[in-house]
Amino acid sequence: MEILKLVKPTKEYEKKAIEYIQEFYEYNSKINGVGGLDRYLNDYDGWLYKLENDRNRIPNEEKVPTETYFLIRSVDNKIIGMINIRLSLNERLRKFGGNIGYSIRPTERRKGYNKINLYLALVVCKKHGIKEVLMDCDKDNLGSAKTIQALGGVMIREYYDNENVKCIVQDYKIDVDKSIKDNKNKYNELIGDVER
Repeated sequence: MEILKLVKPTKEYEKKAIEYIQEFYEYNSKINGVGGLDRYLNDYDGWLYKLENDRNRIPNEEKVPTETYFLIRSVDNKIIGMINIRLSLNERLRKFGGNIGYSIRPTERRKGYNKINLYLALVVCKKHGIKEVLMDCDKDNLGSAKTIQALGGVMIREYYDNENVKCIVQDYKIDVDKSIKDNKNKYNELIGDVER
């Protein structure tokens, strides 16, 4: 497998970022973990400005500070996935959404990339002092559930969510230090540095 790395979005990636989102529309695929990029396709500079504000936000019950990254395949500099990391949680996010949202472009799925995406996000979480990550996924999203479980996710509850997604949702927690330690040998030779 190719070397993958997390990269903070910059102007240089504008065309590739828009193509990334357009692929989800082409495949009629749900969009997650993109830091709102799908709402800024005609204002990429505005999105970069939003990400800077997101990063420096003071947490409150409406919003929390977040980091958004592209998952880049080094060999061709292609955006393979994206990940959005909430650096703190409010009560709403503790109930639904958790710390991390992610996605892999439809044409690059089922290749193990999202496990590396999540592993790299856990490395970012550790740098921010986050010890435990909360995540959720729709019960019928087996790929996401397998990714979370592969990185040590333990299901803490399953419920029907009538407010947000109107389906059965599974909540997981991941011990960040344990997951990094347990998966270090598996993923370290497949990853590049995480940009800070």
